[in-house]
Amino acid sequence: MRPRALAAPSVLLVLFALAVTADLLSLAVGFDAGHVVAKPLLMPLLAAWAALRGAPRLLVAALLCGWGGDVLLLSDADPAFLAGMASFAAGHLCYLALFARVGRPRARGALLAPCYATACIATVALLWPGLPPELRLPVAVYSTLLTAMAYTATTRLGPVAGAGGALFLLSDTLIATGVADWPQPPRPDLWIMLTYVAAQFLLVRGTLGERRRSATTYREVRSTTP
Repeated sequence: MRPRALAAPSVLLVLFALAVTADLLSLAVGFDAGHVVAKPLLMPLLAAWAALRGAPRLLVAALLCGWGGDVLLLSDADPAFLAGMASFAAGHLCYLALFARVGRPRARGALLAPCYATACIATVALLWPGLPPELRLPVAVYSTLLTAMAYTATTRLGPVAGAGGALFLLSDTLIATGVADWPQPPRPDLWIMLTYVAAQFLLVRGTLGERRRSATTYREVRSTTP
């Protein structure tokens, strides 16, 4: 690959890292204006980097849905929260369709399914009494979709994407516990964004890595086929 072809993705990755740093530092010190500026830059920069690395369209679409959710959740209004949840749900659907195309079934899938299902049911059941009535069903549906995404990332793409799915579960669970008025750690928004950004990045890396492995395997098979 030519140096110029390598330069553009590298620049975007550096810009993404700088935006992440600015956002997390802003949250750490309580600088709301910095968070408002930095947060909407994160997913577009990650999507652009992924696209230049040959990412499938569904991966870019999932990240852009995440960007929509990020922007909407900057508002504290209930309609914005529901719209943001819907945008993230659309992103999870993109991820599910993507993993079905890019990944391959792994033997541990049957063993992990009860674990993910139990975690989802238990989390929704515990949160249910503290959620506003109008959010209970949307949160239950969203949690099911998120859990399906995380499970599929683990069982079809492997540990890197699986870690991304698990961190996505953690990030959104932190949001849900805040909505349900559970006790929160200091600077909860910092931990939400830290786990969320790491989740999206690991999902991208896991997808790109699986796609490269599949392409390499295909070329090897073709080269040995008479």
